[in-house]
Amino acid sequence: MPQRRAAKKDLRQNAKKHEKNLQLTKQIKTALKKFKKTLEGKDTAKNKEALSLVYRILDKAASHNLIHPKKASRKKSQLAKLMNTPEKAKEA
Repeated sequence: MPQRRAAKKDLRQNAKKHEKNLQLTKQIKTALKKFKKTLEGKDTAKNKEALSLVYRILDKAASHNLIHPKKASRKKSQLAKLMNTPEKAKEA
């Protein structure tokens, strides 16, 4: 356990950041699963809505340095490609 006041504060801050990071990673995973599930349906409006949600979450994670910005960009590109080729999305 930390002894100094500043070290105790660091411990509290790290715990808060850890919780926030866990929530964001969970949001990313659930949004990706939801998007891939909506791809099975033929409703393009729901697909676009799910894709925009994933985009927002990925951008937020990249801005918070949870994932690298280039990784977010790469993921967004892959998902757009999946959306534009629905027959390949069923294979993935």
